[in-house]
Formats: sequence, C-alpha cells, structure tokens
Amino acid sequence: MDIDSVIKPLQRFGVHLGLDRIVNLLANLGNPHHHVPIIHVAGTNGKGSVCAYLSSILTEAGYRTGRYTSPHLVDWTERICLNEQPISSEELSQLFEQVQAAILPNDESPTQFEVITAAAWLYFAQQQVDIAVVEVGLGGRLDATNVCLQPLVTIVTSISREHWQQLGPTLADIAREKAGILKPGCPVVVGSLPADAQDVVRSRAVELQCPIFTPQPAREIATGYAEYQTIQNSKSIKYPLPLAGQIQLTNSALALATVEILQQAGWQISEEAIINGIAKTRWPGRMQWTTWNNHKLLLDGAHNTAAAQVLRDYVDSLEAVKYKPITWVMGMLADKDHADIFAALLRPGDRLFLVPITVESWPGRTSADLEELANLAYNFCPELGDRQIHPDLFTALQTATSTATTDDLIVVCGSLYLVGDFLSNTNQHNS
Repeated sequence: MDIDSVIKPLQRFGVHLGLDRIVNLLANLGNPHHHVPIIHVAGTNGKGSVCAYLSSILTEAGYRTGRYTSPHLVDWTERICLNEQPISSEELSQLFEQVQAAILPNDESPTQFEVITAAAWLYFAQQQVDIAVVEVGLGGRLDATNVCLQPLVTIVTSISREHWQQLGPTLADIAREKAGILKPGCPVVVGSLPADAQDVVRSRAVELQCPIFTPQPAREIATGYAEYQTIQNSKSIKYPLPLAGQIQLTNSALALATVEILQQAGWQISEEAIINGIAKTRWPGRMQWTTWNNHKLLLDGAHNTAAAQVLRDYVDSLEAVKYKPITWVMGMLADKDHADIFAALLRPGDRLFLVPITVESWPGRTSADLEELANLAYNFCPELGDRQIHPDLFTALQTATSTATTDDLIVVCGSLYLVGDFLSNTNQHNS
C-alpha cells in the first residue's frame, strides 16, 4: 500500500482538535498506548530539538527508544523513529493498513494526524520499546498525542503566540492548552516562559501535585561546548553541543533535567551516554548549514516570532557576517504573524526574496499572499536593499546566489515546509 494513498484523502478533515476519535481508534487497536512508557513534550518552540536530544541520549544508554515528532521535512517516515532510525516505508504502509482496518463503518473519520499518531502508538507497542519520546502536534490538551494517563515526565519547552486561531488569543490561553498534557503526580520540566504563561502552567502543576523542575540554561564554555549544572546535586556535566544557536543551551538543559528525573526513578543513564547522546544529536532544518550552487546557505524554519528572533540573534552572533546585509529567501503560511516575523528579522540593507510555499500535501495550510508580504516588509523596513517576488524557491535562490558575493549570507526561512522543499529537492536531507 502506498503511504500517500492512505494519507492524502484524509487531508479533507483538516485540523480537528479533540480526543474522542483517537481514543476510539486506539481502543479498536487494543489500546497500544497503554503499553508504551512516554516522555510527553509540548511547547511553541524547542519541542523537536528536546525530543532529538532525549531520544539520542536514551538510545545511547541502551534503551529501545521510540520517537514521534511532526511535521516531517521530506518523508512521512521521519515522524516515527526507533533508536534514531526512521521507520521503513513498508512498515509504515503495513501500520496504516492496520489502522484503516480499525476504523469501523459508523466511526467518525479520523484526521490525517490522528491516523499517523495511532500508527506511531501501534508501532511502539509492537516493537516493545522501553520508552518513547512523543512530541505534541498542536497545543496539548486536545492533541491526539494526549491519551497517555501517566507519562514518565512531561515537558513544556516554551510558550509564545502561535496557533492562536485554535488555542486562544492570549499567552495565558495558549499556556492553558499546553498545560493540558500535565497529569496528576507526574513530574513536569518547564522552560523559561512569559510571566502570565508561567503562572498558568505552575498553577496547573500545583493543582495536579506535579513536581516542577525549572532548570537554568546550560552555560557556553567554548564554541560548540556547554556545561549543565544538575538540579539534584549541583554536579556539572560538560558536553559538545552540535545544534546551533544560543537557544540550544536552554533546550539541552530541559533534556538533561528530564534525564535527571529518569535517573532518580531508576533508569540507568550514565554520564558517558549523556555526553555521547548529545554529541550525536541531529535535527535537520533548524539552523542547518548547507551549500547550494557553491554558495553557503543557512536553513531554518523560523515560522513564528520567537523562532525568528532566535534566528536573528544567531545570525548577529556570526563574526563572518557582522554588520553585513543578509539575504532572506522566505516563504510563509497565511496564518502566521508576518509583521512580527519581519520586525524580528529584517534590517536596513538586507535583501528579501519572497516565494510561495507548496501546500498541496498539507491539510488546512495556505501560502501567504506574496504581494501583501512585500508591502508589509516595506512598511517595516523601507530601507531594504532589495525586495523581490519569485514563483518558486529555486528561482529565488538562483537569483539570490547569482547576485551575491561568496561572503554574503543567504538564509532560507519562514516555514519548515519551505525548508523541507529545499531538502527534498536537493537530496540534502542528511547533510
């Protein structure tokens, strides 16, 4: 069975938050999620890299480790991994057959995300994983991953304004949805949150008697190296940090605080496994360096304001491009805070090349109007060095690279779907 033949027809159901359909579907499959110990990870940004650190560390420690993340960059199989290896297309097709067979004639049809989530639970149960690291798809409380009654640890990485159309207009509303993954008595690791979001998450944790852990960010001790101070005994761990950007000092600390909780519960995770696991962590499409047409490119999703600010901070920290204009090749979805993203990224003299996002494969997604984006960018930064609209990513890149010096920094950003488009069309997914 072809994966797309199952997944594509489910696009029409779009994003439809709620747990009834997934609970019913999992029950028809024999409740596989009841047999999978999990770490459950929510947050606006940082979820993916925290999941990547944790699954790499746990795999290195010798545990049979599942990982479920979304969206994928190139291929559906990326979403479901076992010991850091994506599921094979054949195995995923077989799982979809089993999931489809469990949708009874009178059942309300599940969404695309619910079907692949059910497939992930089924795979992890069949593979008898020791532990699975599960990333929330959208929000938390009503997300299809939120069916586990007793996670080993829950994590809330960060909260900023994204998906407010579904989660509510304020940070407190969004925090309430994300705090919906907290379960009675289960430890929660919390990142640095805005005050009103912090209040919501903490009060929910207190209400459910969840032990709360709020680790300090790790400290950079040299380029590409960090030091984490353990919460329990103030011991320090030094480790190489392969993922770029200051934010990884925070994200790696959240992962290591989670590891501490597991260690306290009896999981055998040595310092060597921690160091080697972090060193081996890969998370493509996030501040990823690559080359195209002999020109260096930086790829990053930067699909919301907080992520855009993190990207700008990283670019500003690069000695090689300090005080030099940046070339931004950008595409964005229609439902993003375009103005705030531009405000975070654009500076006088920068060049902006706008492109559409290919959204045929993504339910409920619409590419932003490029003329409107161009006008908005001009309003925010009238001193732009250049502002162009192109019909597709690679036309824009051709123009950008042909008019840039070898030292100019070109950044492809604005959406993970755009980054995925680049990677899938250049066979650079694993670069």
